[in-house]
Amino acid sequence: MGLKLNEISKKFGDFTAVHSLTLDIPESEIYGFLGGNGAGKTTTFRMILGLIDSTSGSITWRGKKLNHLTSDLVGYLPEERGLYPKLKVKEQLTYLGRLRGMSKKAAEKEIIKWLEKFEVPHYLNKKVEELSKGNQQKIQFISSVLHKPKLLILDEPFSGLDPLNVEMLKKATYDLKKSGTTIIFSSHQMSLVEEMCEYLCILQKGRAVVQGNLTDIKQAYGRKSLIIHAKANLEYLKEHLGVVTYKPLRNGCELQIENEDVAKDIFAELKSEQFIKKFELEEPTLNDIFIEKVGAEYE
Repeated sequence: MGLKLNEISKKFGDFTAVHSLTLDIPESEIYGFLGGNGAGKTTTFRMILGLIDSTSGSITWRGKKLNHLTSDLVGYLPEERGLYPKLKVKEQLTYLGRLRGMSKKAAEKEIIKWLEKFEVPHYLNKKVEELSKGNQQKIQFISSVLHKPKLLILDEPFSGLDPLNVEMLKKATYDLKKSGTTIIFSSHQMSLVEEMCEYLCILQKGRAVVQGNLTDIKQAYGRKSLIIHAKANLEYLKEHLGVVTYKPLRNGCELQIENEDVAKDIFAELKSEQFIKKFELEEPTLNDIFIEKVGAEYE
């Protein structure tokens, strides 16, 4: 049954931050939740967490209402980090675990397990301010999962991390999914959302403009991406029938085209003129779909 948002709206005076949002988020899935600044993501997260009440609609987990009394079911990694720099890692995490209803002993056991998982057991008695940004991010991640939440909200979990640490946190996220945790994943790095999420929703001005299974969304989008590498100037393809957008590349171009027949026509035209190094037809990316639906790239 998972998490269900049914016709959720939130008004602040005359301003409506979220408009009649309905989502069904399956259990044990990583669900992408996207939108630009001011789209309503943070407001939605705060309603799920019970930090603010919705103006109308309902939020349920496994058929039961979610509110501040059920907050122990949920873990939250906010985009704006909130660790106490002067506290030691052990003190910090134990305190946050106790706030979530854990005993001191249980919290300390989980802390050691997670620090070992992230290959930083020697940071147990270090102050947070003594850690690098990447290692602070690991501690922040641990704080959101220490109490073994059934539902986990990750808002920009990989921001500022180097590739090795990204892979480490990705693996931890996949492991949580395998263990049964339902995860809402929000990120400006759409390639990561595309890689990790089977289902997603794109918000614009508090409304869902795209939602559902990613494969179905791509098929419904219709357009294809065509990448061509060739020595000649390909700029004339801007005007080719069926070409929607043209993007120059260092050694060729990337086109958005209406369908596969357009690619066949372009290939027939090109091969009679010159040597083609690469001619590759791809599904549209999530970035393509986002730009089409929202009209701007992530910052």
